[in-house]
Amino acid sequence: MAYVVTQNCCNDATCVAVCPVDCIHPTPAERDYSSTEMLYIDPATCIDCGACADVCPVDAIVPGDAIAPDVDRYREMNTDYFQRNPRATGSGAHVQPLPLTLATAVVADPPALRVAIVGSGPSAFYAAEELLARRDIAAEVTMFERLPVAGGLVRFGVAPDHWHTKTVDKVFNRTARRAGFTFHLGVDVGRDLSLDEVLAHHHAVIHASGASGDRRLGISGEDLPGSGSAREFVAWYNGHPDQANASFDLSTRRVVVVGNGNVALDVARILVSDVDVLRRTDIADHALATLADSAVEEVIVLGRRGPEFAACTTPELLALGSLPGIDVLVEGPVTAEPDSSIKMQILAEYAQREPTPGNRCIIMRFGSTPEAVIGSQHIEALEVRATEDGSVARIDCGLLLRAVGYRGRPIEGLPFDSATGTVANVAGRVVEPLTDKAVTGHYTAGWIKRGATGVIGTNRYCAAETVATLLDDHRRGLLETPEGSEADLEELVRQRCPDALSGTDWRSIDRYERERGREVDRPRIKIVDAREAAAVASASRSSCPSVAG
Repeated sequence: MAYVVTQNCCNDATCVAVCPVDCIHPTPAERDYSSTEMLYIDPATCIDCGACADVCPVDAIVPGDAIAPDVDRYREMNTDYFQRNPRATGSGAHVQPLPLTLATAVVADPPALRVAIVGSGPSAFYAAEELLARRDIAAEVTMFERLPVAGGLVRFGVAPDHWHTKTVDKVFNRTARRAGFTFHLGVDVGRDLSLDEVLAHHHAVIHASGASGDRRLGISGEDLPGSGSAREFVAWYNGHPDQANASFDLSTRRVVVVGNGNVALDVARILVSDVDVLRRTDIADHALATLADSAVEEVIVLGRRGPEFAACTTPELLALGSLPGIDVLVEGPVTAEPDSSIKMQILAEYAQREPTPGNRCIIMRFGSTPEAVIGSQHIEALEVRATEDGSVARIDCGLLLRAVGYRGRPIEGLPFDSATGTVANVAGRVVEPLTDKAVTGHYTAGWIKRGATGVIGTNRYCAAETVATLLDDHRRGLLETPEGSEADLEELVRQRCPDALSGTDWRSIDRYERERGREVDRPRIKIVDAREAAAVASASRSSCPSVAG
């Protein structure tokens, strides 16, 4: 029976490359790849060879006859996708150019290229892999991360109960072990080293720092205690050092989450999950302790527009409805016609459900626009206006989390597009926005390049585009030759950041976290304190003094 892609698809399309019969779609060369929720396997074409399952970095692909939750629904989603997107047979009918050049030619004396990458999330590692895996150029990559631990979105953005998705980090670990890769953790580019200093030691810099800000509602009372961002809450329960000392009051019965994308669903799910389930994940210990004492019984997930515009992906919505002890309900009627999308059908099913006594619940409410946060010293309620008739209602709550989008922050010295929250660029090349003149040597990848869109795998092709642009500039002689050597850079880092950690240090920390986790049947126990991370690395170096950094 044909294989099926399930909920935790990372969309990095590794499976597409190995499929012998071209049955996995959309491919990165198809127009709808950048906006797709997940990948789909055509059951009429699949030959059941299993090659896709063998290479999937997050184990998302299973045989169609597997005994797994909702596998029948995923088969239905596969069928629905190919019915709605029949594959055209005309040449170029659904293909657009994509500057993906996984080089195969071997150059006898390849030109050297030194590239710095700022950030250590998916886009950063995919860019590094694009450079280091090539055979037509001798690339050296220096990755800078301001935190003592690596991972970016995979470590600090993926919900702890989505452990399958987190396993994509094995792909990044492979890249970090490649010849020519150097890691500097605990080094803040812009504070410890200037951009000019980094560029002076490299041909180019790829900025892959992500989107560390968030969008606001722009309503009165938004800054009251008890009103915050989902980004901060996600970082807190995932053990981000910047949020290690944050606190969230979970003594309230009801929480409102504004927004209905995947982040909103993650937040709602974590708030009402059984703490014994969370104990088996890599959730931060401080969050686990707070959630263990939580009084939250109900989370309202608020959407401004109707259910047909729900921003969450179908797999995430589907998975939400099978959580034990949690009711997922939709407020108000939702009608799904026979030709409606799978997402609308699922919402219609949730709208027909009745609450179960004793269960916690997630209530999805559509067509409600936040108007004001009500309270004096602390949030007491949210005032909302109905989109349909303009009526105003009050939703009592003790915690409000806005999940209306992440937003990039300006990088000093680079042009910034305040409307999109991105560094101004064309195909990854940083440019002056009014003239499109290139800012020599500077490139972007990931959310700081395109905004907070897509999933983990989307970054693979975003990074590939950027690397293709960079290499084109290099071939045309548009990049300046580095003034300083790699040894000069190492000395500069030692002077400015004597406590900086190396790739070997990071692997020691990673191993330590996993070993501690295994002792209590958890994937890992995260270190959230920089001093503790440094101590673990130092202890490992002392026990293995012969290991290079």
